[in-house]
Amino acid sequence: MIIDTLANASKYFSLHPSFAKAFDYINQNNVATLADGIYETPEGIKVIVNTGIGKTAEASLAKFECHDKNIDIQLCVKGLETMAWKPREKCLTPNGDYNPDKDVRFFSDAPDMSFQLTDGQFAVFFPEDVHAPMIGDGEIKKVVIKVKI
Repeated sequence: MIIDTLANASKYFSLHPSFAKAFDYINQNNVATLADGIYETPEGIKVIVNTGIGKTAEASLAKFECHDKNIDIQLCVKGLETMAWKPREKCLTPNGDYNPDKDVRFFSDAPDMSFQLTDGQFAVFFPEDVHAPMIGDGEIKKVVIKVKI
């Protein structure tokens, strides 16, 4: 997992060939004004823009998730978002089967830690990162970029 600000995004371009394209999308579009929805780039990157009211930790942890085929770049555009995290190797209680169509696997384990993101901060979740986003009070606008592995 990575937690950082957009000002430092270029430091991570070497980690995956599509990271530069993903962050270019953010920089070339005014994400604060993008309408909620799903956008596809010509490079095959999926961009999900979502605005919603923050959830309780309990509600978010009901879908404590990880992915096998994608890396998530989750950018907080507006608001204060808390996220829960635990390394996948320590998650021992599956919550259902892996869904290959949605590339998601859920766990019922308790997180090891939580952290907060605010405007212009992002987290990168690799397949080994189990995470629960959208914890908070008030409105949160975020962008999730799905980068295929």
